[in-house]
Amino acid sequence: MAEAYIIDAVRTPRGVGKVGKGALAHMHPQHLAATVLKAIAERNDLDTKDVDDVIWSTSSQKGKQGGDLGRMAALDAGYDVTSSGMTLDRFCGGGITSVNLAAAQVMSGMADLVVAGGTEMMSYTSSAMQEEMQAGIRPLGMGAGNERLRGVHPQSHQGVCGDAIASMEGFTREELDALALRSQRNADRAIKEGRFAKSVVPVYDESGTLVLDREEFPRPETTAEGLAELKPSFEKVADAPLDEKGTTFRKLINQKYPDLEIRHFHHAGNSSGVVDGAAAILIASKDYAKAHGMKPRARIVATANQGDDPTLMLNAPVPAAKKVLQKAGLTKDDIDLFEINEAFSVVAAKFIRDLDLPEDKVNVNGGAMALGHPIGATGSILIGTIVDELERTGGRYGLVTMCAAGGMAPAIIVERVDDFVD
Repeated sequence: MAEAYIIDAVRTPRGVGKVGKGALAHMHPQHLAATVLKAIAERNDLDTKDVDDVIWSTSSQKGKQGGDLGRMAALDAGYDVTSSGMTLDRFCGGGITSVNLAAAQVMSGMADLVVAGGTEMMSYTSSAMQEEMQAGIRPLGMGAGNERLRGVHPQSHQGVCGDAIASMEGFTREELDALALRSQRNADRAIKEGRFAKSVVPVYDESGTLVLDREEFPRPETTAEGLAELKPSFEKVADAPLDEKGTTFRKLINQKYPDLEIRHFHHAGNSSGVVDGAAAILIASKDYAKAHGMKPRARIVATANQGDDPTLMLNAPVPAAKKVLQKAGLTKDDIDLFEINEAFSVVAAKFIRDLDLPEDKVNVNGGAMALGHPIGATGSILIGTIVDELERTGGRYGLVTMCAAGGMAPAIIVERVDDFVD
């Protein structure tokens, strides 16, 4: 099987995902995607006629984010019309999946040059979803609205699932807050030391005016005392009636776990931030890269997908990590760095505890609790982040995984390389 190499990775800064507050919130998602697609083409002097495909991740494919954003953004970025594009949805996991599918195309010999990535404008999708909910529209994929699955696989709100897992697993509020504080401190250090500078590209509007060139979401002033004062966010959400039958998110979980007393731990400080962002990763075959003078930054070692209980939703990253390690023929001790998306603090806490990992190998530059989680883009951002950090530290292997709605987790292992593997 052919090898697939990461040649480059770029991303936008993450902007606060609220209309009227975030620097990117007035932008069109297509423009944000085109920004990173254009940057990765220019940085690598790509002849875009050679790009076999653009594989893009966008979770909420509606309105401005509908209509195959991958293809439209590539055209917006000036790619040759022969470079095709597609858009996928694996909820939060799509940004890893886009890279995994691109790697599979190259490794199978069916493609030589693919750009993968993702975009999510949560400032847009959050307001669009609120309008739908107010109109009584519940997408089939949402647990509460998916009545066809409710009897077999009841699915709840992700925040309530996070609280349910923390209750079930015996985590304390203090433990979860401590991890959130660590995320903020790590992110602050990374920003001050310029650890993201290699990958972050500024966003300009159509007139050429700079819109954003720095991370907008982090709160370095966060303290343990301040986190302790925040009230849990999902108690009212858990008990709000969803239909005329009195169904609630809490009842959906208790339908499968009747003895579970769900207590509430998560709040704005120890949950992922609502942000806007985009990322792109350039993947090439050895033959194409050599022929065009490209220098590889990482080799894709193995990829995997894993499903788990959709009722608890967030527990698939641990089995996904074990699966991808097995496929790679590696152990957790071989991995120098781990990136686990901090959808909620309990996801990272359980990942670290269940795999018995040292904290200084996990999310060393902060995670989504500090930097934010632009749903469809996050996985691609994390892959670029781990490649940057492996290069900075001289590490060899990095593993990236994340939970996704429906109880799923994609995973990938990359190896830092300075040249092509024979």
